[in-house]
Amino acid sequence: MTHGAVLDLAEKFAGISDHWQPRVAARLNGQDVRLVKVQGVFPWHSHAEAEEMFLVWKGRFRVEFRDRVESLAPGQFIIVPRGVEHRTAADDEAEVMIFEPSDVINTGDAAPSAFTAPTGQTI
Repeated sequence: MTHGAVLDLAEKFAGISDHWQPRVAARLNGQDVRLVKVQGVFPWHSHAEAEEMFLVWKGRFRVEFRDRVESLAPGQFIIVPRGVEHRTAADDEAEVMIFEPSDVINTGDAAPSAFTAPTGQTI
């Protein structure tokens, strides 16, 4: 995670074997670029003070809101506004980039669980 260095996303994702445990690939301006492999359904939660951006690198991924579901394909992204309850899901394994402030805990206001990733875990 060196500034000015070229990162290979395929190589970085290949080094991740678990699901729902984001790894920090880069940091800039108080934000993390996190890489995560996902499969199944993540718990409902919100982030009172932060927006999140999800960019699909591989597979299909969805963001579920209480009033709708948004399905994303590779190359598509969505920004979840601060304070909006949501959960994420993928029927088959997907690879996703997340852009959010460095101090954001992935499970937001949900109770700590097996889905809660350590902050700052890098690849």
